[in-house]
This record gives sequence, structure tokens and C-alpha cells, in this order.
Amino acid sequence: MPALAHQDTQRVDAVRRFNRFYTQHLGVLNDGFLDSPFSLTQARVLYEIRERGSSTATDIGRDLGLDAGYLSRVVSQFEKSGLIRKERSPTDGRQSFLSITAMGRKAMDHLERRTVRQVGDVLHRLSDPEQDRLVSAMRSVERMIGPAPKDTKETADDIVLREPKPGDLGWIVARHATLYQEEYGWAGNFEGLCAQIVADYAAKFDPARERCWIAEMDGENVGSVFLVKDTDETARIRLLLVDPVARGRGLGTRLTDACVRFARECGYRGITLWTHSVLLPARHIYAKAGFTLTSSEKKKSFGKNVVSEIWDLKL
Repeated sequence: MPALAHQDTQRVDAVRRFNRFYTQHLGVLNDGFLDSPFSLTQARVLYEIRERGSSTATDIGRDLGLDAGYLSRVVSQFEKSGLIRKERSPTDGRQSFLSITAMGRKAMDHLERRTVRQVGDVLHRLSDPEQDRLVSAMRSVERMIGPAPKDTKETADDIVLREPKPGDLGWIVARHATLYQEEYGWAGNFEGLCAQIVADYAAKFDPARERCWIAEMDGENVGSVFLVKDTDETARIRLLLVDPVARGRGLGTRLTDACVRFARECGYRGITLWTHSVLLPARHIYAKAGFTLTSSEKKKSFGKNVVSEIWDLKL
């Protein structure tokens, strides 16, 4: 394994430090999780058996990433204690289905009450805005390090488009600046340009003919776009953004379609936009929506040699 760069080492240390803090803070290191007779892993296995109703040990072990031998010992112990029952599959004698007993359900109910009380004690020390920030941060961690969604159509429903709230316009500028620097190396006056676009929108906003949409997922901003007046007959799409955590869900198309629908409702006869050849996902979205490339120009912007492009759509 190659040696880690200094920055990577710092990140690894930060993750490990958080793991130590989190496990100690929630009492995970104790012999019995929340003063119960179960370890954290045992409690999770029993929880899965209860929630699934009837499942095989193989399915549970696969989903939790547990060693088969260890899981077999846990299941055997649960069965001997009367917490679960095993019933051989009528179609495959090699498999057994696990289900929780009344005794097991009673044990889980007790553990559930202790868990709710403990988490509640943590949350009650925080104000409502702080609780929202904590939950949002946890959801971000879950999305970023969890497995990719299996069904993008279902996960797309988790994203809502709404009007901006206080702080959202500043978020648009900051997220554009950091994301485009990370992904394309853009610096120079790019952040200032984004700030100017947002400032112009806020200062000259015409609610009858202009809109800003914020895409929100689990309480966190994951995308944005503006539709602004360019001329009496032409609207302009500006600052389309899809955060990496929300990509693959069709969000860019949703944001663009929202602009096109609103432009038609307002009576615009066309939409124009400015983009760059390197922004391939955005170009694909625009082409799919019916936009055509009408002009391009090689230039140096944002510290990079770029190809600036104008795309237009007739309504």
C-alpha cells in the first residue's frame, strides 16, 4: 500500500478521532450495550431479525457484513435463550428462517426505550437549529460513505425543489467556488463572477419573470439553478449546480426542465445560457432538453484555457 500524503493522513486521523469520540460517547465500548446483556453487534442482529419478520442468517450476515461463523454463534445463542426461533425452509432444507419470539421482542422493546432516551438526552442539550444541523450532518455522512442507491428513480423522489431561504444565495456562491475548483481547477475571478450573478438576481429580482430553485435532500442543499430575464423575449439559465452527493438521480434534468416550464409560462420565446465545453454533464442535459450550441470561443478564464459556449432554445 503506497504511503499516504500528509493531507490524506490528516483526514484519516480525523475520521479515527471521530470514531473514538462517537463510540465512547454512546457507550458502545461497554460490555453490554446500554446496560443490556447484548453487545452492539448482537443488539443489531436481534434488531434485524425483529424488523425483517422472517429472514435467513445468510441475508442478515450479507447485509451487515458479518462473518458467517460469528453470526452462526450469535444466532445459536439467541435460539438457546428463547429470543428467536428457527424454522427450516420448506423448499430448501439447507436454509432456516429466523423470527423473533415474544421474549425477544420484550428484550428489544426495553433496549429501544433505552436507546430513545439516550439519543433524546443528547439532542435535548442542543437548540432546535443545532439539532437540525446535527441531523443534516449525519445524513451527509450516511450518503457520502454509504453504498450507491440501487434505484435512482426512487431516490429522485427524495429531492425537493423549493424557493431559496435565507443563507441559500450565499451557499450557491460558496458551493460553486469550492466545487469548480476541486473538479476543474477554476479559480481567479470565478467566485467573484458567481457572487455578481447572485447579487444582480437579488437586487433586480422580478418575481413575475424570474425564479431560483434550490434542490434539497434530507434537509441539505444539493443543487440550484436560476432563470432570469435576459431580454423581454429571452430568458437566461444561470448557475446550474448538482452536488456530487445527488448526482445520478436526474436532478440536473429536473432543474433544467423547471426553468423551461417556467419560461413558457412567462411567455418567453427562447432561453439562452452560457457554459463551457469541459462541463460535459451539463452539456448533455442541455442537449437533451432541446438546446443547441450556437457559438463557441477559445479563451483563458478562471486560470484555465477554456472553450466558452452559448446554447439556445426556441420556445
